[in-house]
Amino acid sequence: MGFIGDQVESIRSMQVRQVVTQIISLGMIVTSALIIWKGLMVATGSESPIVVVLSGSMEPGFKRGDILFLHMSKEPIRTGEIVVFNIDGREIPIVHRVIKVHERQESGEVDILTKGDNNFGDDRLLYAQGQLWLQKHHIMGRAVGYLPYVGWVTIVMTEKPIIKYLLIGALGLLVITSKE
Repeated sequence: MGFIGDQVESIRSMQVRQVVTQIISLGMIVTSALIIWKGLMVATGSESPIVVVLSGSMEPGFKRGDILFLHMSKEPIRTGEIVVFNIDGREIPIVHRVIKVHERQESGEVDILTKGDNNFGDDRLLYAQGQLWLQKHHIMGRAVGYLPYVGWVTIVMTEKPIIKYLLIGALGLLVITSKE
């Protein structure tokens, strides 16, 4: 081929190696994030160890945009605890306080009633049609800590998807153009 042909081939080979290295680095970042998330799930016993408060229903205790850390232990759920629960047929979990707990003696099952601190009535209107109580399987976890306002990033990206796509694009561009 000659000297120039060898140089062009060498440059192409380096570019291919650089792209492959960047793709592997991106894959390692994504894999690491998934491993950390799964580790948190195992450590906390919760399917979602971190959630963002999406409404003002728990003010003044928790404000929209606060991040809650959840834990799900074998301890019985008690009145006054703040829990995150799923409703059958609803995609988004709800953060509210337990206001009543009834244990059925014959079966040992527990009925739970919740309410947002800033709401007038209990949550029965939020539950599935005909449902008057939550059961333990509805509860995703108990709030054990929080970070104020940090969840606004998630809220903004959910409400304004263009910002999410711009951020993902900028991060992708950063990974592609980095010269490590």
